Amino acid sequence: MRFDFFSSQVKDNPFSSLLMLVLGVIILSLQDSLIKLMSSETSFWQLQFIRSIGNIFLLFLIAKFTNSIHLLFPLNWKPVYFRAMMMTSCMFCFFAASPKLSFAQMAAGLYTFPIFVSLLAIVFLKERIGIWRTFALILGSLGALLILEPWSENFLLLQILPIMAGFFFACNIILIRKYCREESVISLTLAVGVMFFLSASLGILFFEYFYKENIYREASPFVFIGWPLLTFIVFSFCLSCSILNITGNMLLARAYQTAESSWLAPMDYSYLVFATIWGKLFFGDWPSYSNIFGMFLIAFSGILIAFREQIKTKNQLEK
Repeated sequence: MRFDFFSSQVKDNPFSSLLMLVLGVIILSLQDSLIKLMSSETSFWQLQFIRSIGNIFLLFLIAKFTNSIHLLFPLNWKPVYFRAMMMTSCMFCFFAASPKLSFAQMAAGLYTFPIFVSLLAIVFLKERIGIWRTFALILGSLGALLILEPWSENFLLLQILPIMAGFFFACNIILIRKYCREESVISLTLAVGVMFFLSASLGILFFEYFYKENIYREASPFVFIGWPLLTFIVFSFCLSCSILNITGNMLLARAYQTAESSWLAPMDYSYLVFATIWGKLFFGDWPSYSNIFGMFLIAFSGILIAFREQIKTKNQLEK
């Protein structure tokens, strides 16, 4: 049995890509909130190690039962695994400060990535950015600033880490669009799983056997402890995150393969809405008025860019 979803990309399909992106964002935002919720029970390296093994195992099962074993192997491994390195760096920067930051702060930092996407698209994809999209990106940046609140007494330098995650995520999007369009979503996701496994193994070895600074272990055990006591609950949680991670990342990878990054990136801002929902449900956090206004600006900027892209596409078809 074969499914088109797992095969190599054929042609663009913006609207189905948009649906896949939104569904992927819902799934990954849920996973991310659960990781923050469990960060006091495990370590980043333990989580990545178990989750990566689950990811690799599930991908092999998917490939086997869809007669798609060959899709596990990329056509060009260098950009695929370089993109996986970007995603690994993104995940570390995003989750490293999760015990100290609110989920909304994490999400707002990460969602500076469309700004980086637009800047990188100019250089690497030769995409033109007009005055409306520039204006929308400024609004989106202002919205993110209102959520981060760097002028607040509660502002932490650790909030820079999610912004760095936004840069690495933008690199991932550009690499998919420019170099990985013909790769299967299975090979792209497997590469991320392999890089997660390698980086987690190195992290566990380093922090368990070589790193001895107790002051940082006590201040931030999620990052500076390699392998804490593994309980059945933590193990089950890591495997659950594996399923969510595989599903969400394959949806996002497929979405960005089959539509222009400039079309999808603004809609990816919906992560902020779901981050607010999960933050309220799991942590009892509710954004301030300035945060809400910031989210409004981000949403408006996304709608504006999408509207301008539709006009641009329509004009090109009429020529």
